[in-house]
Amino acid sequence: MEALTELSYALDTFYFLVSGALVMWMAAGFAMLEAGLVRAKNTAEILTKNVALFAIACIMYMLVGYNIMYPGDAVSSLWPGISFLLGADNSVEAVLAGGDDAPYYSGMADFFFQVVFVATAMSIVSGAVAERMKLWSFLIFAVFMTAFIYPLQGYWKWGGGFLDGLGFQDFAGSGVVHLCGAAAALAGVILLGARKGKYGPNGEVRAIPGANLPLATLGMFILWLGWFGFNGGSELKISDVGEANAVAMVFVNTNMAAAGGVVAALLTARMVFGKADLTMALNGALAGLVAITAEPLAPSALWATLVGVIGGFIVVFAIISLDKLRLDDPVGAISVHGVVGMWGLLAVPFSNEEATFGAQLTGLLVILGWTFAASFLVWLVIKVSVGIRVSEEEEYEGVDIGECGLEAYPEFTGSRGSGR
Repeated sequence: MEALTELSYALDTFYFLVSGALVMWMAAGFAMLEAGLVRAKNTAEILTKNVALFAIACIMYMLVGYNIMYPGDAVSSLWPGISFLLGADNSVEAVLAGGDDAPYYSGMADFFFQVVFVATAMSIVSGAVAERMKLWSFLIFAVFMTAFIYPLQGYWKWGGGFLDGLGFQDFAGSGVVHLCGAAAALAGVILLGARKGKYGPNGEVRAIPGANLPLATLGMFILWLGWFGFNGGSELKISDVGEANAVAMVFVNTNMAAAGGVVAALLTARMVFGKADLTMALNGALAGLVAITAEPLAPSALWATLVGVIGGFIVVFAIISLDKLRLDDPVGAISVHGVVGMWGLLAVPFSNEEATFGAQLTGLLVILGWTFAASFLVWLVIKVSVGIRVSEEEEYEGVDIGECGLEAYPEFTGSRGSGR
């Protein structure tokens, strides 16, 4: 019996770690997607942001964020209290003790899985503020976002806080991760303003094409792959028949929602623009994935596809609407993760009998309201102290030179008369 318990513990821990590694790979997906959708002169800076934000997220979540989100002894259902650093992992005796309280996977595996989720939420912000934000101002915000803003609302649901008590359902984070990241991005975009030349004096919207659509497409496929760890790992267990079947269902539904999102966004773009728009198809896939993340286990494969279809349809009009509001989001992150994240939360009661629209709407408003307000305050303090926007000259020349001192696509030309 002890050997079976240890084997189950090892298997669930290994599954957790592999799922976390897949989610970590999503950092590469965000980096490639954003690098493909910005102009060439801003590519090195966006890549620097994605590398640095991941490192900051890991450090801040280890120092304080994880303990805020998963406190050992919370002060209340609203405030978890603050403690620092990670404690010891589970002992062999605790694992073999049996009973409902016995841990069935490593605590360090849990930290690793959760920390890559924090980085995902922060990655959403980087694309929305691309091409005109100061690098170091962004990284200062990342410290506050990953140490406090994200973990507190995460505690309210996943750490056993008041949203969990209300019956709010969010399986893998349409709200806790994606809406949270989008709300923080929206606050930054409002204070930052649009890129120069994006909007005309008479309200016209001018397209600013990305530099590398093959790279953006690669980024989307990396994210699609990583999402199997994102949603599948959130089942938390795989070591018995029921849990293994549940994980398989989550994988299938995640995949089908993405497929539905692609087709719906492509058809919607054809209807609206008269052309097949690759960027809308890419965002359609991500919209389907975001939408199903709130509940990827309960639906049938057909319903999961329909959830993705509706997400893909919504995202096209969300992107158009934000442009009409002159909210400049170069990669469509607020639409994909925010607007469609709301749809994902509200779709849960259609397939999960334990969910209610009242609880889902409450959770949606709490996450949106808290994250937007807290982020707006932090962005505002940074703006009035050190500034958040680069100069007009730096924006014109590209933030690669001004912020990083190098270019992602330098020109390689031989010397004249060299014969090369």
